Amino acid sequence: MLSINNLHATVADKPILKGLTLDLPAGEVHAIMGPNGAGKSTLSYVLTGREGYEITEGSATLDGEDLLSLDPSERAARGVFLSFQYPLEIPGVPALTFIRTALNAQRRARGEPEVAAPAFLRQARETTASLKIDFEMLKRSLNVGFSGGEKKRMEIFQMAMLSPRLLILDETDSGLDIDALKIVAAGVNAMRSPDRAMLVITHYQRLLDYIKPDKVHVLSAGRIVASGGPELALDLEREGYDKYVKAAA
Repeated sequence: MLSINNLHATVADKPILKGLTLDLPAGEVHAIMGPNGAGKSTLSYVLTGREGYEITEGSATLDGEDLLSLDPSERAARGVFLSFQYPLEIPGVPALTFIRTALNAQRRARGEPEVAAPAFLRQARETTASLKIDFEMLKRSLNVGFSGGEKKRMEIFQMAMLSPRLLILDETDSGLDIDALKIVAAGVNAMRSPDRAMLVITHYQRLLDYIKPDKVHVLSAGRIVASGGPELALDLEREGYDKYVKAAA
């Protein structure tokens, strides 16, 4: 589904990704772990098309299509979704309005009919109930005044409503207490599907106790330096990243 080959990227002329190669098949969940500065968030931004990130070599394809040649809105219409480490606040724009606008923009881009308001509201109410979100929260400006846990639940709500095919979760566990973490993880797990893939970026093993990955990759100095099963995350929890940092140097 997602195939990344020898990907190099710079930020402000500084090389960050230095030959990253990764294959993520449909139906699988892969975790990316690594020390600070390894390039984890850069990878998520490159895949979703954030400005300021220059691709200098390599490729990334989604279902065989050149992902890097598409603008961010086209990537979103193809089903690429990024859950931010620090979700943005948008004053004056109610969460419901934002999500319905995004959903219908994607549907128009795919040549699909827009979702009418009654059907959208029914789906929104069902989804908020499953995620233990107060529906009234959706009437407030997006993320404004929300706690860290509320912001992350809101992103999982967006994910469930948009139903993307490639989910990139950038440190979704950041700032969550254990109860919020369990709710967010349950929302992510509910999205598992044979025709959907997930890339989970995290520093810590604890998220992977709730979102079980098929594979774990260690990213250091801009490239994948080790891959394995879920047990690799447990090794990293015990031993840290030192030996991988040295190997990548």
